[in-house]
Amino acid sequence: MARTGKQRMTAVREYIGSQPLQVKLISSFVLIIIVPVLLFAWYTLRGVSDYSIRELTKKNESILDIERTNIQNNMELMEWTGQIALSNREMNDYLQSQEDMDTSLLLEFKTKTFNMFQLFLFNNPRITNIRLFTDNPYVHEFWPVVLDEARIRGKSWYGTVQEQQGMVWWEVQKDGELLSDTSMGANGETPMVSLLREFKYPDDKTHNGILEVSMELKHFFTKTFSSVQDPGSRLLAVTRDGSVYTDSGAPIFQDKSASALLRHVQLSEAAGNRTSAFSEGGQSYLAIQTFIPELDVHLVNLVNRSDTMADIRKTRGNFVVMIIVLVAVLSLLSYFMQSIILKRLRVLRDSMKKIRRGDFHVDVPVTGGDEVGELGHHYRQLLRKINELIVDQVNRQAASKEAELRSLKNQIDSHFLYNTLENLKMLAEIEGQYTISDALTSLGSMMRYNLQWTRSHVRLRDEIQHIQNYIAIMNIRYDGRLELHLDIASDCLDQEVLKMSLQPIVENAVKHGMNRSDAPGGKLAITLSARIRYETCVIEVTDNGAGIPEERLRMLSGMLRMEEADYQELRSRMETGRREGSGIGLRNVDHRLEMSYGREYGIRLESVEGSFTRVVMTLPHLILTGGERQDA
Repeated sequence: MARTGKQRMTAVREYIGSQPLQVKLISSFVLIIIVPVLLFAWYTLRGVSDYSIRELTKKNESILDIERTNIQNNMELMEWTGQIALSNREMNDYLQSQEDMDTSLLLEFKTKTFNMFQLFLFNNPRITNIRLFTDNPYVHEFWPVVLDEARIRGKSWYGTVQEQQGMVWWEVQKDGELLSDTSMGANGETPMVSLLREFKYPDDKTHNGILEVSMELKHFFTKTFSSVQDPGSRLLAVTRDGSVYTDSGAPIFQDKSASALLRHVQLSEAAGNRTSAFSEGGQSYLAIQTFIPELDVHLVNLVNRSDTMADIRKTRGNFVVMIIVLVAVLSLLSYFMQSIILKRLRVLRDSMKKIRRGDFHVDVPVTGGDEVGELGHHYRQLLRKINELIVDQVNRQAASKEAELRSLKNQIDSHFLYNTLENLKMLAEIEGQYTISDALTSLGSMMRYNLQWTRSHVRLRDEIQHIQNYIAIMNIRYDGRLELHLDIASDCLDQEVLKMSLQPIVENAVKHGMNRSDAPGGKLAITLSARIRYETCVIEVTDNGAGIPEERLRMLSGMLRMEEADYQELRSRMETGRREGSGIGLRNVDHRLEMSYGREYGIRLESVEGSFTRVVMTLPHLILTGGERQDA
């Protein structure tokens, strides 16, 4: 059967409780010191790793942003160059001419206008080509700027440029030369970025030609083909047709080609930079991309994170080794320190074991002013007190044996007294002295009740019977002027009371209550009542005697729970109080109740001078049947 959570917790607590104190202290040290250190180390290592990755990402994002800025500058340069080319008035007049020009005019145009135009436009070395393709039949070609539009009609982008209605169209060409003629030789193999734009006649409706401004890819994407970039990273340009342009000889592409690495990157046309990470061939890579919508080009910066991750792992390994060494050193130091501290506790434990085996004369050699030394001091005092109690108990046992002998002697004497009283009772009945006979019967019952002290607790009905016998005897002395009224609830008859706890109260009522001379018929009425209130039994003894003056009532009430030394001193000063009583009987009853049931139980006094006196006894509601106590 599976154990419940409570049972498991109990088993854990028992296991922990069975471990030596030194193990518990070292475990506490580990939990309180080492665990937070490990958590701090983990947090620090994680922070270092995150910081390294953030710095690597930030650095390469900066490179990507710089490249994007360079591209924007190149685009602005090419747009500005194209705008200058289309805004030249003489060139526009030539492109829009409606008749053939004779040879002299053509020579003059080439010498003045065309040469100046070409010189001005090609003053920026990054611009590779500036061409004006026209379909005007009256325009003659001036290589390499003014060309016939028929040369580019076979290009895939030719129709797309015209659909732009004079807006700029950007095209990346693998075979950089736009002309169908391949006479350019090697230049035709150089990839280029071209700005293409349709220009029209003055009516702004009729097609006149197409402007081309080209720049070599290595000049347009400056950092993409730069040799000074970090060997662990490389920029790539991905065009709309999926072509990838980069320095394929870069160290990052030694194991995997750019196309193979790009298969792990999901290109996005969202604005801003996007970062992703992937692994390929056991290497970890970081891809930072941005989209240039004007060119329809994705710019991707691929970064090999393997060196960075290796550094992080090395740092983490060093940190872990340092933590392990630190934990080992601290644990050993803790072990030796605790061994020194616990050595005196072990000495104290060994001393206790000897005492448990019965050797109470063992020495406890534990000194010092700390807690362990204080514990050793108190243990020595405790051992001394135990020895004193043992001696006292031996003396008590000896005294008890002596008391048992005396009790046996008294018991023998009491049988003699009982027999004598029985003989006197029989003589009184023979002589017709029935009052004396009844008094002797009550006296015999009282003697038996007093002398047969087998237990300290009796039933309330037994104590009441004893009080009735006492009143019967006292009525002989007071000529029948005592009246005892009982008002006892049926559920209180078996209530547990202390033996002889009511007689001192009734005796005080008789002794001091009979001083009143104006009672009806000169009689003293004593009422004994008992009721159950909640979980307590309340017994009241009320008399209609002389009462107690208010000042003396306060003094007697205070004496009930007064310290013994204060009580003895007060009693010694009460010279006149001897005639009135010192309250010792009530104090003894209250102390017996307190010792048996607790401080919340006892007696209290109520009285009005010249009217009544009431003693209220409060007990826990306990039923006594057959000598056994039962909770009510």
